[in-house]
Amino acid sequence: MPDIATHPAGTFCYAELASTDPTASGEFYTALFGWGRNDQDMGAYGIYTQFLLRDRVVAAQFRLPDDQPVPTHWCQYVSVPDADATTRQAVDLGAEILMGPLDVMDYGRMTILNDPQGAKINLWQPRANIGVGVLDEPGAMCWNELMSPDPAASTGFYGALFGWGTESMDLGEMGTYTVWTRGAEERAGGGMVAITAAMKDVPPNWLIYFQVADPAAVAARAGELGGAVVVPPTDIPGAGRFAVLSDPAGGVFGIYLSRR
Repeated sequence: MPDIATHPAGTFCYAELASTDPTASGEFYTALFGWGRNDQDMGAYGIYTQFLLRDRVVAAQFRLPDDQPVPTHWCQYVSVPDADATTRQAVDLGAEILMGPLDVMDYGRMTILNDPQGAKINLWQPRANIGVGVLDEPGAMCWNELMSPDPAASTGFYGALFGWGTESMDLGEMGTYTVWTRGAEERAGGGMVAITAAMKDVPPNWLIYFQVADPAAVAARAGELGGAVVVPPTDIPGAGRFAVLSDPAGGVFGIYLSRR
């Protein structure tokens, strides 16, 4: 896919790994996806790493502060024209502010939210930093999936906040899958799965997916590098093949091969 110069409002634009062990997770992802890296010393905030694919930013990583007892996780950002206005709207719709809105030097302005069902979602108002410079190719972010205990409520929240619609996909024995849309023909780069009774231990969350050419080979390589397979490589009828993995620090992510 051509290099990206801007992200339309209401689309996923950036991803950061908040890691309890950035040394281990950094070594894992660079080996797994062939990423380069640019480490920046942020003083008291530690090292901030931008991962690179074809010398374009593909993701980032920072160390979780010791006073934040949360597990390693991927943070996913949606581009917005006005972080303050969108934050106010999100709160009016039932979201909870975890941090912000705040300026990130001259790079942009951000807010971290919990949506009304408890899934963490970040807002990014771009300035000097638009977000990732590559999407939808092997090693790059390609999909963002909401796991929701109340899909109807989530549809209402994100529809009002970002203008997303929904489209249902029949996956046969796997059931119905919801795809987020923007306008009549454009997809927003994500989907939604209902958290069922059989998935009671799964919290509301957004799961990031990276495109790969061979999910089985990448899953096997992840195990060799100290990661784990959460969901083994699985076919999606008429769509592609995916797997869900975890890195050595416990961060969960998906990999996906599209057959469309």
